[in-house]
Amino acid sequence: MRARDKAAVSALRSTLAALDNAEAAPVDEADLRGVALEQSPVGAGATEAVRCELSERGVVDVVRAEAAERLEAAEQLTAPAHADRAARLRAEAALLLGFLDGPDTAQGTARHRT
Repeated sequence: MRARDKAAVSALRSTLAALDNAEAAPVDEADLRGVALEQSPVGAGATEAVRCELSERGVVDVVRAEAAERLEAAEQLTAPAHADRAARLRAEAALLLGFLDGPDTAQGTARHRT
């Protein structure tokens, strides 16, 4: 990846955030209500929750969903004034799919959507 490749940096940062969110520990409604102060956990790490670990398939699904989201957004940007933004979204999607399918497949997918 080239230095200063803003599309790649943007795509990777948001995809890493999506993966981080997917691994977040589920919170049930009882946890949201809280407990009495005297029942609160005490000590370093007492409130830490074990994170979920995504399988390889789960990671692939999140990355594909991020790419699909970008392609869908690019399709909705039809005005000529938004052509640069749509091209950037397609480039981001191609980059993400390139990590999964290889660079040739990702570019072909982005071309077919154009």
